[in-house]
Amino acid sequence: MNRHLRLLLTSLASAGLLLASVHAYAQTQSNPLKEFQTQSLNWKDCGDGLQCTTFKVPMNYDAIDKNIFTLSVVRHAATDQRNRIGTLFVNPGGPGGSAVNYASQAKLIVSSAITQRYDIVGFDPRGVGKSEPAHCLSDKAEDTYISSDTAVLTKNDLNNLLAQAKKFADACAKETGPKIGHYGSVDTARDMELLRVILNEPKVNYLGKSYGTFLGTIYAALYPTHVGKFVLDGAIDPTASNGAQNLAQAIGFDTALLDYIKKTKGFTQKEIVAFLNTLHSKPLEIQSGRKLTSSLAIIGIASTLYDNVSGWPNLTEALNEAINKGNGRPLLDLADAYNLRDANGHYSNENDIAEIISCLDLAEPRSVAQMTKDGIVMKAKAPVFGPFLTYAGLACKYWDHSASKKPSMKKILTSPVIVIGVNKDPATPYAWSQKLAAIFSGSTLITFNGEGHTGHNRGNKCVDSRVDSYLLGGSAGSNLTC
Repeated sequence: MNRHLRLLLTSLASAGLLLASVHAYAQTQSNPLKEFQTQSLNWKDCGDGLQCTTFKVPMNYDAIDKNIFTLSVVRHAATDQRNRIGTLFVNPGGPGGSAVNYASQAKLIVSSAITQRYDIVGFDPRGVGKSEPAHCLSDKAEDTYISSDTAVLTKNDLNNLLAQAKKFADACAKETGPKIGHYGSVDTARDMELLRVILNEPKVNYLGKSYGTFLGTIYAALYPTHVGKFVLDGAIDPTASNGAQNLAQAIGFDTALLDYIKKTKGFTQKEIVAFLNTLHSKPLEIQSGRKLTSSLAIIGIASTLYDNVSGWPNLTEALNEAINKGNGRPLLDLADAYNLRDANGHYSNENDIAEIISCLDLAEPRSVAQMTKDGIVMKAKAPVFGPFLTYAGLACKYWDHSASKKPSMKKILTSPVIVIGVNKDPATPYAWSQKLAAIFSGSTLITFNGEGHTGHNRGNKCVDSRVDSYLLGGSAGSNLTC
């Protein structure tokens, strides 16, 4: 979780013209994409039954020139090649999550029945993981950025937040140069289509989690006739504004926290809010010399709400240590784990690229004054998380490139897809899954009754058996509650 809650991790991203242009190119002899579509993939053994390679994509599909990205891709080949169905593209979410790392765990993310029949393929989107990773801040600057308070209590707090946002945006512009406007999900969806062509697959079969559902939805809107078997788990409402998404997430995490409090009989919501307010003015000193700020504490708390089985016990221990004993180390460790900060203080680039992608995917037209006004509602509806999400996306207001033009996603006509929603999901509220299922014509909505983020591959046979049956050639079936 970075400055704002990533949709896991959480925060988020022409159509007819884009689609028409791609089809027109394909039908002419002067196809500017031909060089990319006909490239050969040099697969190499990278251990544990995996094959790795790279492929090249144009920086700008609408004005192809010498500028390119080189993207990393991994494949876990189907173990039953004779009965192979095809390729299953996977994306774990983020934005900024590594699909290469995710696909490398093919044996853990899908059943053996799926790994037998499908090649599991993941590619790191532009700027992510092993695909020319974009770093905006140094490790030291990242520490400052992530730990600075995002809950505004005074005018000075707001001024500091504005300065931090501008500094981040300026650093990203300097780091990425002319590529700054080409990290969005529209470009990544077009990269996935290019990889489909290179792999000679008739359609894209796809498993997307959290933000991965947003990427999959954009792909489907751009290339509806190329949609094969699609499973969209922990869905994002692609029509919601940045402000609406922030409010829904704040309410979702507050609701999950209240559920935790009710079932564990731990600290009350009022006590947790008081603790966070205390940290705002007096962060807890850690033996290493670092400090547990309110922003780091809220990240640590939120990280435990993604999984009630393992997360809730960790939250109980961390809150007890911090509130009762003045030891902020466990909460700080939880925040570090989510922020991908290692023991040496080194960060991956996931926090940086998550904000870059989000700024290109979703414009923030509200003024700072309007965000402040909306924050009053957020705090009333979500007393714990609302204050920390009021200004999520603030750095986007200093971006020197406008948001990408997305395709219309009000109604998408494809072959039947499956949408999975957890009715107590804190990061991607259940209402978003309902909305996405309504957007896809003929879709099936699987409802997972329970806590935590996403529903597939969490040991629920009702969910997993339906997904497997669908991917192995069955129908999406009727709506299902598990």
